[in-house]
Amino acid sequence: MTPALLAITLILGVTFCYVGVCASSPFGNCRKCRGMGHAIKTDRKGRPKRGKDCRRCHATGKRIRVGRWLYNRWARIYRSGTDTPHPEGTR
Repeated sequence: MTPALLAITLILGVTFCYVGVCASSPFGNCRKCRGMGHAIKTDRKGRPKRGKDCRRCHATGKRIRVGRWLYNRWARIYRSGTDTPHPEGTR
């Protein structure tokens, strides 16, 4: 197998795996709060306590994956572009 064919096969495999992940689980953990929804602070005794809510994910701990965001955008543009107008009086 030539290196170019091996690289193409590897890239296609990774792409199809990512498409599968986006279809089965469209939301991933927030990168800023690591899925907790808030920051971890320590009090004066060194014990961990809850900090402020995460502003990026609005305290949900989840974010939409890039692949799913692109698919949603494509689907929205496709639906708006193929929308046929209704004739007068049929609606």
